[in-house]
Amino acid sequence: MPSTPAPPPSDRGPLGHALAGLLDVLLPADCAGCGAVRTPLCPDCRHALAAARPGPTLLPWAHAAAPYTDPVRQLLLAHKERGALRLAGPLGEALGRAVRSALGPRAERAPLLLVPMPSARAAVRARGHDPTLRLAGAAARSLRRAGLDARTAPLLRHTRPVADQAGLGAAERRRNLHGALTVLPRANRALVGRQPVLVDDLVTTGASLAEAARALAASGLPARAAATVAATDHRTGRTGRRTAPTRRAGAGVSRRRSRRRPCPASAAPATGR
Repeated sequence: MPSTPAPPPSDRGPLGHALAGLLDVLLPADCAGCGAVRTPLCPDCRHALAAARPGPTLLPWAHAAAPYTDPVRQLLLAHKERGALRLAGPLGEALGRAVRSALGPRAERAPLLLVPMPSARAAVRARGHDPTLRLAGAAARSLRRAGLDARTAPLLRHTRPVADQAGLGAAERRRNLHGALTVLPRANRALVGRQPVLVDDLVTTGASLAEAARALAASGLPARAAATVAATDHRTGRTGRRTAPTRRAGAGVSRRRSRRRPCPASAAPATGR
């Protein structure tokens, strides 16, 4: 029996997304990565995600687990926009690997605090969940399973509305986001004895992560690393679509980027997304 297509995100309210998440847990679904029937994540797409090799993005202090190409792209969209909550686990594991890649030996020197990029309240209401916070929690759990002391705290919030980033270039995104984030008053208590790591689902130009790093640094809480599940091709700022999963996973996150665009972690706020 063919699967019933899910309604587009714009047609769902919070109750609709909550129902979609419940159905995602209770009923068989087709693979979000490639469409294989009656499995939410087929073995091939699971392997493509798990086998991806984390590496630096256009921001050398920010590492991504995989390039933003199919099937990773489709998995992130399904989790974020269609409430495919069962994907949070494998996507969170990929994010956890990116955290370890970004920190290197520092990952074991002090307890970690994963700080997710904040979602606009309207977006959370429309989707019925906060996908970045959910992924951060899944990443922290995967890091704890690996023996690291990791927890999550949503310490950032928006100070003003920002324009939709879609279609904006790097300079426009920097202007759009500059000064848009601030740190919650409880941040100092949450960060005592822990090293903060900014986390997000996707890095495009780096402007969002740079603004988050600026906000933390302005509060005396500098983040020395960031991690995302995926990274776009920074040469075009566009996403890639490939047939899943025919290409060796992880090849698109190139280490040549850090040599071409050197950026010490301490200078993170000056670099844009």
